[in-house]
Amino acid sequence: MATLADLRVFPQFQHVPDEQLTWLLERVEVADLPKGHVIYEAEKPVDSLRLLLEGQINISGQASEDLITYLAPAVLGLLPYSRMAEARFPIVAETAVRTLALHRDHLREMTSTCYELTEAFVQQMTDRVRTFAHQVQQEEKMASLGRLSAGLAHELNNPVAAIVRNAEALKTHMRATPERFKVIMRMAMTDEQTDLIDEWLFEKLDNKTKPLSLLERSSLEDDLTDWLDEHNVPEGADLASSLAGFNFSEDDLDTILEQVGEANLAGVLEWVSNNLVTEKLVVDIGEASSRMATLVASIKSYTHMDRGSGKELVNLAEGIRSTLTLLGHKVRAKNVTVTVDVPNDLPELCGWPGELNQVWTNLIDNSLDALPEKGGTLTIRCYLDSEKFLYTTFTDNGSGIPDAIQQKIFEPFFTTKGVGKGSGLGLDIVQGVIKHHNGSIKVQSKPGETTFTVCLPIE
Repeated sequence: MATLADLRVFPQFQHVPDEQLTWLLERVEVADLPKGHVIYEAEKPVDSLRLLLEGQINISGQASEDLITYLAPAVLGLLPYSRMAEARFPIVAETAVRTLALHRDHLREMTSTCYELTEAFVQQMTDRVRTFAHQVQQEEKMASLGRLSAGLAHELNNPVAAIVRNAEALKTHMRATPERFKVIMRMAMTDEQTDLIDEWLFEKLDNKTKPLSLLERSSLEDDLTDWLDEHNVPEGADLASSLAGFNFSEDDLDTILEQVGEANLAGVLEWVSNNLVTEKLVVDIGEASSRMATLVASIKSYTHMDRGSGKELVNLAEGIRSTLTLLGHKVRAKNVTVTVDVPNDLPELCGWPGELNQVWTNLIDNSLDALPEKGGTLTIRCYLDSEKFLYTTFTDNGSGIPDAIQQKIFEPFFTTKGVGKGSGLGLDIVQGVIKHHNGSIKVQSKPGETTFTVCLPIE
């Protein structure tokens, strides 16, 4: 049996008159439940408002983590004017608990006769919605950050591995230099011959030609090997491989032979090959380093870590391209063809760049999820309308969004993804950010074509 003293420990009832709490006590059912008891199963009807008098109750998440913990005294379950019909997640007694349950049949009477009591429960409902929405939004942001972090780690791993690999190869290559130096010292060449070879070599390095296909390179290596064998140059196959990498031809070898003669040919070609190998390793390290620098610049642009967090002029092209860079691993994993038509001369708009980058991330990520493993396309286009509004469209050739749910996709917690794959808050956050910028978003969809259109005012 519960008493007024049991209810007075609830902070929510501080200003509720005794007669209204007595009304509540006359209609509740007392329940003593053991540890582990499932009070409500996921997706099962919730028919009562519950007051937790003793113990602890948890709401379990999708991966068995506890989303919310209630410690006595606490209010949970159905509340007045709430649209709750069923439990989204299991509600379980973490310890032995004692609860008071008020069936939904009494709520209408309570709202008409017990004003202060109803007010207390309505305040509880608004606090619950605010807390739960904030918590899930934070989880959505962390999940989004996790996806970007995983992609970033993947993107950085490749150039880092290339730098380490080529640095080690360069170290090994340089240790062989003394032996090659002995060969050079034994050659009898004039300063004029040396200068001619230097000029010719570095002219070849500076004027790079179009890369060869595998078939073209294989054919060139065979031709160079035959030439070197004809002129009794040792290790012709190895030399041919490094020479072909820089598109050297038989005519180039004839030029070298003409300049240095048969006696110096092998030594000069060895020296040329040595420079080519060094050049290739250094170029590869430089390209990998540039790739890392591009990624770091994209991160800075995406997060605006070197700027303030307030409103500022935003370059849409920069934000979209930075987002695509950070999601590049997912684009390549699904073999998606991305077309970007975002003019660099678009006017800047005044807004919160971090929030807008979250919009681009969610829209692009959703499109990628909707695309097939092969043949997927995503087209991003920006254009100006009447000098007042910037439009950005995201069009994919995925399966489309059924007409029946197109009006629901912006509702909080609505998702078509499987359990554990989506919180249903991505598009709700997108819509909130766009409203914050006094803009709008709409969707048009049919099988094979879905377009999200974002409209933002420039001022």
